[in-house]
Amino acid sequence: MFWKKIKKYSAKDFKRTTGVELKTFNLMAKEVRSHDKNVIKKKGSNRSHPYSLCLEDRILMMLMYYREYRTQYHIGCTYGLHESNVGKNIKRIENILKKCKQFELPGKAQLAGTNHRFEVIVVDATESPIERPKKNSTFTIRGRKRNIPLKLR
Repeated sequence: MFWKKIKKYSAKDFKRTTGVELKTFNLMAKEVRSHDKNVIKKKGSNRSHPYSLCLEDRILMMLMYYREYRTQYHIGCTYGLHESNVGKNIKRIENILKKCKQFELPGKAQLAGTNHRFEVIVVDATESPIERPKKNSTFTIRGRKRNIPLKLR
């Protein structure tokens, strides 16, 4: 799934494929671009090796990882990268988007305050007595005699 191919999809198909709307995807790309520009300004442009993929492909890689639960190895095969590079890209994009509060999901407390209806299923898991054999000395003594190792003479 490359950006050149997927950007031609309809809005419905784009959301179905990636899990986010095109508008949200563009906001993600804008946020990562602005972050990259700020980093270059702070550190200078002494990056030794440019990315082999465009920014949109790197974001798609992250969405593919979370949406489809694909392994980093398989994503690497799709994009022609080693799985360690896939992991680094995913982690980097994820951290940039985490810092931006725009893509944050609502917290547990906020969701608990809403008027959700829950269906509850109750399962009866009470204990019932089981007949167990009575202990008597004849079986116990035989068991003990069998487990005694022979003494060396």
